[in-house]
Amino acid sequence: MKTLSVNLKIIGIIHSPYKLTSDVPSQYKKETSEIEIYEEYKQGLKGIEDFSHIHVFYWLHKSKGYSLHVNTPWDDVPHGLFTTRSPHRPNPIAHSIAKLIEREDNILKVRGLDAIDGAPVLDIKPYVKKFDIRERAVSGWLEKTDLNGD
Repeated sequence: MKTLSVNLKIIGIIHSPYKLTSDVPSQYKKETSEIEIYEEYKQGLKGIEDFSHIHVFYWLHKSKGYSLHVNTPWDDVPHGLFTTRSPHRPNPIAHSIAKLIEREDNILKVRGLDAIDGAPVLDIKPYVKKFDIRERAVSGWLEKTDLNGD
């Protein structure tokens, strides 16, 4: 196995209503969270309020261990870890697309973020529909699954 040492800069912290991984709903996250960007990175937010959505990359700081086969809430069939969104991963990096509600100085109020409270923020990028929408995307085994729970 090849390993590489990577130094990441934490640019902020997430303040979330979810305190434990088990508190996070598997879908339809409607609660509001705040992303606090540290002072030294605040200038990088210039113009972000002009975007409706943002990509948020963060560290799953409470994730412990992982399995290469995962059972999901949607069926009883084990799936390969990399075909799921399990928070338990070899590198516990997470990504969410969140609706940007407002910016107040270095605080971004967002909706739809599935992070737990205290998660370190690694990066933020704007959601650009011209680049980010994939109209012919296929969702593998999830194509046959009722994600609404109906």
